[in-house]
Amino acid sequence: MIVDMASRQVCAACGREFAETDPRLQCECGGLLELRHDRSGLSGAKLRALFDGRRGAPHGPFLSGVWRYREMVLPTAGDDVVTYPEGNTPLLRRPSVTAWVGGAGATDLFLKHEGHNPTGSFKDRGMTVGMTQARRIGATAVACASTGNTGAALGAYAALAGLPALAFVPKGHVALGKLMQLVAYGVRTLLVNGDFDACQELARASSDQLGVYLLNSINPFRLEGQKTIVLELLQQLDWEPPDWITVPAGNLGNTAAFGKALAEARDWGLITKLPRIAAVQAEGAAPFALSYREGFARRHRVEARTVATAIRIGNPASYERAVRAIRETDGVVTTVTDDEMLEAKAVIDAAGAGCEPASAASVAGTRRLIHEGIIGAGQRVVAVLTGHLLKDPESVTRYHQETEPAPPGANRPIEIEPRLAEVERVLKNDQ
Repeated sequence: MIVDMASRQVCAACGREFAETDPRLQCECGGLLELRHDRSGLSGAKLRALFDGRRGAPHGPFLSGVWRYREMVLPTAGDDVVTYPEGNTPLLRRPSVTAWVGGAGATDLFLKHEGHNPTGSFKDRGMTVGMTQARRIGATAVACASTGNTGAALGAYAALAGLPALAFVPKGHVALGKLMQLVAYGVRTLLVNGDFDACQELARASSDQLGVYLLNSINPFRLEGQKTIVLELLQQLDWEPPDWITVPAGNLGNTAAFGKALAEARDWGLITKLPRIAAVQAEGAAPFALSYREGFARRHRVEARTVATAIRIGNPASYERAVRAIRETDGVVTTVTDDEMLEAKAVIDAAGAGCEPASAASVAGTRRLIHEGIIGAGQRVVAVLTGHLLKDPESVTRYHQETEPAPPGANRPIEIEPRLAEVERVLKNDQ
């Protein structure tokens, strides 16, 4: 069953409306655009039944954990969508991670692992919608600024769509695993002598003056795909919302998308209460946290410094939309140190889940919020892991083999002679 509905683009700042197929990304007033979809009289119960009935579809666009929710994503896209498929990522319980955050016996922790997407990060969810829209409007080329994950997704989906792709990446600040994905997928990769924010400015200028279709998170169609992280985890919990959703925060696209998803899920009758969003930034790249501490009285920009390249962003593009998400969900913004992130990552990795460093910010942030008493006893938390372990293999090597003194979760490889007695010695030492 497919429900016919209409969509439009609306300026988040002044409310001006634009056609769904208008290629602009920004209003004349400077405000960013967002998608609004007509509900078409569907009750929450009917919508839940519609989405539940599509789970496990054997073929077609409903194989995707994004397009399963097409009425809330892009209902007019038709069946000719650019999809792998993506989504359908697991919701995991890992007792050792729950114990580490301090919630054992008190807090119910789930890990929503977006690293299980086709290119290894949550970016695929937004890119399937953004690339579908690029093809609908007749784009001749697509581009993005990227610290790696967006570029990888851009390349893979541009290849599916048959479009040339261009990525602006900060030279020397992209993890090797991600850079190799860009190159392998055929992206024309431009190494910019500057940080991510410089790349973002150059990408936007290229969009404005050279006509390439920009697929960063300022693109409203990207956020529609990223919303489905929340829709899917709600469905996996049988539409019983958790108390908290914790998410790494860099360019703030996910924070904005999550707030939009939750507001729509409530307004459309899918859920009756809103989880609180906790956006977690690295201490060395925390402009949003600085603004939060001041009641969002002003917007901050910083020179970002953190080992977590995916959130090493000093001037986040989705700031205004993210502010609204935090306010509407009674959310919080917190920070964690690089050491806290890397320790959390080691715990997640050792639990067999694995993630890239930025992903672990959500778990490290959960721990901090529990210890501060903000996340209370008995509350249910979903921490979003945004990327795969192999996105940044260098960080694993540094943590486990090179850092001195050895950090708490270090697992040093052991060199032995080819004798059984050596193996026996290691086994005894492990007991």
